[in-house]
Amino acid sequence: MQDTTGNNRDLLELVRNSLEDDKAEDIVVIELAGKSSIADYMVIASGNSNRQVSAMSDHLLRGLKNAGMKSIIAEGKDRGDWVLVDAGDVVVHLFRPEVRAFYNLEKMWGLELPESAQPFASQDA
Repeated sequence: MQDTTGNNRDLLELVRNSLEDDKAEDIVVIELAGKSSIADYMVIASGNSNRQVSAMSDHLLRGLKNAGMKSIIAEGKDRGDWVLVDAGDVVVHLFRPEVRAFYNLEKMWGLELPESAQPFASQDA
């Protein structure tokens, strides 16, 4: 069996760099290896608007294709509320903050939602 751990870390680094370049907020990386067969890593990040979320996904898709990835699936780009980019061993969820707080994927994996991604009502409490 071939060890793809290094390749997956390179892919994860490409994703992180792309999101950081696009000023994504609250980037969370969840290691799924050994917990799920869907991917080795899940990345969750926020953009401040539909336009930013869509632009981040476009930039990420270009970067992945330039890196030689061929079968990348992207869902939700048209709306920009929540975009899923499936790059095989790295799955990326890009949200507007209120949509991220509603679905709270971090909780499903036993993590806390970053404080700045909390719903606005709970920040005032």
